[in-house]
Amino acid sequence: MQRVGDAAEALCLVEQPQFARNLGLVISGLHMPGISGPAFVAELHDRLPKLPVLVLGNPSEVADDYAGVCVCFLSRPFATEEMVMLAGQLLSQSERQTA
Repeated sequence: MQRVGDAAEALCLVEQPQFARNLGLVISGLHMPGISGPAFVAELHDRLPKLPVLVLGNPSEVADDYAGVCVCFLSRPFATEEMVMLAGQLLSQSERQTA
């Protein structure tokens, strides 16, 4: 697991081939310094189109901004178990697509 401070750091990491090969899932909040959540997910998918992303958002935010095959929006409040279950589903879908 790798935690980053902002979107720029995350995007720099995915440019590293070794890191990108080992990356299985990104969990992101909506408000990051320097870039909006939808813009971050779009940039991330420009680099790694099949990478699953779990976006943790607020009820007032729009899940449709994150429409995509590998993107799941989870609105707060949510149970930890729900987040873990969705993360597992995204990882399983990703593994089936690459197999």
